[in-house]
Amino acid sequence: MTMTPAPTKPWAASPKDRAIDGTIFLAALLSSYVVVFITPMKGKLAYFACFFIAYAILTTTFKGIQRGNAAAKDALINSLVAIGAIVTVIPAASILFTVLQKGSPGISFGLFTHDMSLATPTDPLSNGGLLHAITGTLTLMLLSLVMSVPIGILTALYLTEIKGRFTGPIRFLVQAMSGVPSIVAGLFILSAILYPITKAYSGLMGALSLTILMIPTIARTSEEVLNLIPNDLREAGTALGGTQWRTVAMIVLPAAKSGLVTAVILGVARIAGETAPILLLTGGGDKVNPNAFNGPMGSLPYYIWKSFNAGSPEAITRAWAGLLVLVGLVLFLFTSARFLGSRKVSK
Repeated sequence: MTMTPAPTKPWAASPKDRAIDGTIFLAALLSSYVVVFITPMKGKLAYFACFFIAYAILTTTFKGIQRGNAAAKDALINSLVAIGAIVTVIPAASILFTVLQKGSPGISFGLFTHDMSLATPTDPLSNGGLLHAITGTLTLMLLSLVMSVPIGILTALYLTEIKGRFTGPIRFLVQAMSGVPSIVAGLFILSAILYPITKAYSGLMGALSLTILMIPTIARTSEEVLNLIPNDLREAGTALGGTQWRTVAMIVLPAAKSGLVTAVILGVARIAGETAPILLLTGGGDKVNPNAFNGPMGSLPYYIWKSFNAGSPEAITRAWAGLLVLVGLVLFLFTSARFLGSRKVSK
């Protein structure tokens, strides 16, 4: 009778290796406590720093003694990569935990069904809500989408399909605009349009400044997506007798649809939490304003800023609740972008 050998995984850690890793972990943990106890360094940050340094040193030393210099270098690099990943995750997790902890007491059903027209930030939490801020933020996003999506995608098409004489300057301008601080965009609209022309706060003014910030994100992401489309598709469309614009409209754009949607969502997420231009241009109304072209308009960043400035315990709780809603909105947009992007790659 022939015996079939059991499948093995030579790359998997053996029980002995796991025991050694656990011993090194405990030794690093104990070393961090000893160092903090005998030195002036105190606090959680000192514990984390000492633990990471001790773990990297112990792992590198043990692997070097056991398997040589190559294994020691590999262990050191692995330790540094793990430390970098943990250092990156800890602040993000701490921010999310703090926002959830301090914002959840202010979340209620009435918060989403009332505005602040008959209440002040210092009133009890049962009075007022952030309906005006949510509707204002969504209105600003919608107006920014209407203005920025066509410009951003057409710019990407010019850079990838037309490739005219202005390709270099336009690409440089788009890259430069992606690094423009948001306050600069707000001040530009304030000095170029609001003061000399409209002379009044409105949602449109805020949307114009957000459009300036949104266009580079959409244009650059769309350009990268369009560059991933194989040239064979373009050549096939031309070979079938299609003009360039028909090939782009009927072949290239449908093939890049998921990536372009991802670019739009990333652009929206880029502007969802912008505060500086909103403070300068929208006026921050306390009631729902369905007309973005006339009158002050509230938004989540303005609501948070105003509540924090009030300073009372109720106002601080309102601000954290608004921040929780805003963070949830941004996380939803980024998650949607990741989902659409991964679906495109899987296809």
